[in-house]
Amino acid sequence: MTITTHQPIFLPWPGLFFKALKADCMVLLDAVQFPRGRSWMSRNRLKNSQGELWLTVPVHKKGRGLQVIKRVEIFDKINWRRRHLQSIQQSYVHAPYFEQYFSLIESIYQQDHSTLISLNLQLIRFFWDSLVLKPRLVLQSELGVTGKGTDLLISICEHMEASRYVSFPPAEKYIDRKKMEKRGIKVRCITFHPPVYPQLWGNFIYNLSILDLLLNCGPKSKQIIEKA
Repeated sequence: MTITTHQPIFLPWPGLFFKALKADCMVLLDAVQFPRGRSWMSRNRLKNSQGELWLTVPVHKKGRGLQVIKRVEIFDKINWRRRHLQSIQQSYVHAPYFEQYFSLIESIYQQDHSTLISLNLQLIRFFWDSLVLKPRLVLQSELGVTGKGTDLLISICEHMEASRYVSFPPAEKYIDRKKMEKRGIKVRCITFHPPVYPQLWGNFIYNLSILDLLLNCGPKSKQIIEKA
């Protein structure tokens, strides 16, 4: 079995799904530390007539200290959900597949997600189903494994009885390849080349959220990712 991992980020970019397609199972690391400062965990980019469109989910940080991702709560004293949906609608109403997918995105936003992981996971599963991905998708917390760095990856692979682990080059410097190979786990490093596809609003912008690709290319999105 081949395993890969990733943090459960908000409105992921296509690279996450490219990596998933190279494995039998993706484990979302929800039991690791929530990044300090700005991160992809709670924000990502779409596109509008002005260029980049940033969408951010407000979360509780002050006074919470070091938080585990699965414990991070959404700050609901501002109507960020309405703002997000309005921004998506205004930016993509003329996209070829807007009508096919927007109501589904809207229904996810309208649910009472109290934690960031709840929202992010449901969005990721929506994209997973829309792309018709076959690999399994599981949470680290469901496996009951803990640890840091290479030790965590080894624990996940051994729990899943996996003999191969897939990673991107930037993460390779954090992996002790020899340590994993001593435990019978082969590390495979893959490269993602961000695809170019039809976009609205002028010059192409790379590595936007998968939502931009899906609304513009619909069912062809998976094929576009596979060829990246």
